[in-house]
Amino acid sequence: MSTFAGFDFYRIDDLLSDEEKTIRDTVRDWVEDKVVPIIEKHYLEGTFPMHLAREMGEMGFLGANLTGYGCPGLNNVTYGLICQELERGDSGVRSFCSVQGSLVMYPIWAYGSEDQKNKWLPKLAAGEAIGCFGLTEPDHGSN
Repeated sequence: MSTFAGFDFYRIDDLLSDEEKTIRDTVRDWVEDKVVPIIEKHYLEGTFPMHLAREMGEMGFLGANLTGYGCPGLNNVTYGLICQELERGDSGVRSFCSVQGSLVMYPIWAYGSEDQKNKWLPKLAAGEAIGCFGLTEPDHGSN
């Protein structure tokens, strides 16, 4: 069990289902065991703990709120709880999860062909493939 002892000022726990709390607590423990002990070293070295990608896939964090294609089909509240707990450990780890699930996997899931979905979503959900997205275009910038 995690040593995290934050106070629930708004009694949000009262609004969560038992399943949502169980998943949140599982992610909390995973962050405590896998992220917290190593993240300072990665921060100081300017690296990302890539080995966590497959572990996050095995845990069902990547594309957590998508259904089929190796995705667990959790509700959006649970996906938010997963991201909240990952963020507690490290913003970069949470960002990896949300970019992979929301900016890479969701567009394929919602708009991709069946061939694209079958080819990419299981690999992305398992953390075997890492997706990316383009934020700016050549000669246009973002400033």
